[in-house]
Amino acid sequence: MKTKVAVKGAEFYAYHGFYEEERKIGNTFIIDAEVTLKSFDSADDNIMDTVNYEKIYEICKQEMGNTQKLLETFVFQIITRFQAELAHIIGAKVRLDKIAPQMGGKVEKSVVEMEF
Repeated sequence: MKTKVAVKGAEFYAYHGFYEEERKIGNTFIIDAEVTLKSFDSADDNIMDTVNYEKIYEICKQEMGNTQKLLETFVFQIITRFQAELAHIIGAKVRLDKIAPQMGGKVEKSVVEMEF
């Protein structure tokens, strides 16, 4: 049985961006983060048999505080931490939306997504 645990629509204000101005004024970012468990067969309702979605959120929040020029670098850091810190997973997907990026015209969002 495939089991996934996710945090969807986590909103942050942060200072990621290639251009210095983006890193000064900041922007709104939305993260969807999902992990796939190796297995789940907890008949005793034990949180140790899964991944606590609070840990998923906390990793995202901590990494949001580490300013990066490239959104790809930021997403890669989250995926890398999931692999290192969440023992019960066999896969993960992280999507980052940068809301209304400054591009000289109306753009709803830019998106970077990675998975393993």
